[in-house]
Amino acid sequence: MGKAEIHITKASGEIVPFSADKLRLSLERAGAPDNQIEQVIQEIVPQLFPGITTKRIYHLAFKKLKNLERHLAGKYQLKKAIMNLGPSGFPFEKFISELFHFQGYTVEVGVFVPGKCVNHEVDVFAQKDGKKYLVECKYHNGPGTVSNVKIPLYIQARFEDINANPAHRNKELQFTQAWVVTNTKFTDDAIRYGNCAGLKLIGWNYPDIGSLRNLIDHSGLYPITCLTTLTQTEKKILLENKIVLCTDVLKNPDKLSVLKIDLRKRPRILEEIKNLCISQEPDQSVI
Repeated sequence: MGKAEIHITKASGEIVPFSADKLRLSLERAGAPDNQIEQVIQEIVPQLFPGITTKRIYHLAFKKLKNLERHLAGKYQLKKAIMNLGPSGFPFEKFISELFHFQGYTVEVGVFVPGKCVNHEVDVFAQKDGKKYLVECKYHNGPGTVSNVKIPLYIQARFEDINANPAHRNKELQFTQAWVVTNTKFTDDAIRYGNCAGLKLIGWNYPDIGSLRNLIDHSGLYPITCLTTLTQTEKKILLENKIVLCTDVLKNPDKLSVLKIDLRKRPRILEEIKNLCISQEPDQSVI
């Protein structure tokens, strides 16, 4: 049996044929040059076996990239890095607010807004060009998890309750639109309902232009959980101190002082951050 015929196991449990093209695309998205992409693929393919998990393939590719270029490995593990922003969900909300701020929105995190029936805590309150947006952040820390139709149904109900508040009868006080941002996928029903109800949905790879992956790559804003020069414990300490973005550390390296690490390690961390953040041409026109 040829390697192209080997079937692999996805995080959802689905069995699919291995695709070198999909692996190549994931490496391209990380910014790896063609010669390194082919090198990684040539080294990984001989190690495949029937039933191997996508998680195992990911680890093999990550290890190869890490040996070549640390910042490329950091970008390659972006989806996992976003999942590692938990468990509270607040770092994810903070991260999303920074992406909106980069796009020119005025943002507030964790705002309480009275509705007609009950009060609501809005994850991110975003404003731009005189329009107000209720942004709900749906964070998941498990691979294979999806956001189903119940989520946009719930968010639309909150949006309608807030705008139904008599105090918001003035159109200038009402929210223009509700958005749902998740770090995983939406089900087909969730997308269908969202489009029908007028919600804006942003998932990991949805829509084709303006997905969460697009927003991150075009902004050059990466979470500190991407870094390969930090241990999991060190990343946790930074998050607990509300240090979420790599650019925050690049602008103020003294933020690393909370880690109590050897000063000789700092240059390696800062070098990885610098390469990671400038590896993509910033573009503010995504949303």
